[in-house]
This record gives sequence, C-alpha cells and structure tokens, in this order.
Amino acid sequence: MLRLSKKLLFAIEAVVDIAYHAGEGPVRSNDISRRQGIPRRYLEQVLQQLVHHDVLEGQRGPRGGYRLARSKSSIVIGEIIRIVRELEGTPDPLLLPEGSDIGQKVVRPIWLDMQQEMMGRFDAMTIEELCLRAARANIPSEAKRFFSPTNERASIGAA
Repeated sequence: MLRLSKKLLFAIEAVVDIAYHAGEGPVRSNDISRRQGIPRRYLEQVLQQLVHHDVLEGQRGPRGGYRLARSKSSIVIGEIIRIVRELEGTPDPLLLPEGSDIGQKVVRPIWLDMQQEMMGRFDAMTIEELCLRAARANIPSEAKRFFSPTNERASIGAA
C-alpha cells in the first residue's frame, strides 16, 4: 500500500535537495540535514540505499558528498518510493490473503486501482520537475550556478 512515511518524505526531499543545490562538487549530507531539517540518522541510511540503487553517487573524503547518478529528467519519484518501500520492509496489507469476500473482491481492488493511479503519476514526475517547482516558489539555491524561475532551462540542463 502506498503509505507516506517520514523516511519516504526525507528520501524525496534529499534527492531534490541534491539536484537543486548541486554545483560543481558533491552536496554534503550535513548541508542537506541543515536545509531540510532531516535527522542525520535517517538521512544517511536513506542516502546509502539511493546510492545502492544508482539514484545517487557517493564520494568519500573531506570534499565528499552526494550527487545524482543520472540526469534530473531520468529520475522519477516512483523509483524513490519503491526503493524506500523496500528499505522499510513493510508488507502491503492489500496483498495479504486474509480477509472477507467483500474485502478481497470489492474494497481491496478499489485501493489497488487508486494506488496504481497514484504510482502512475509518480512514475511520470521527475526530479527535474520538482526542481522547477522549487525555483518557481523562489526557494534560493546554494549551488554555484544561479537557479531562477526566469532562467530555468539554462540552470537545469547542466545536471
């Protein structure tokens, strides 16, 4: 079942933060934690899973941090949702065999249809789109490149 958890929110916010604030070098987890208010214990676990699934690349050392493993336009929110679901390891109650006939044949199919519809939307929503929304909301970027709503194409095309 599509369930909104803190870990899921943190994962999406972290990837958008990295995409939006990336300059020439990697984005440090300390900076993501500070900007997004994400506790480090959650953040590092989620970031490592995203590296493992080739959404992010990690760089160790004093100038280390994270950057996108692919372009902003090729990473979709649905992918991040699936990664976090796997990390959380929570079984989907909609797929469990227990339940009445009404539950199994009437109620659950409605929820499954809604979930598929929502995931379809998330699979069409890219990190690039969320960066554009951040720029339109006048959220300042700490990247060396200036990110402004009037210059979206030039700013976004680089990563």
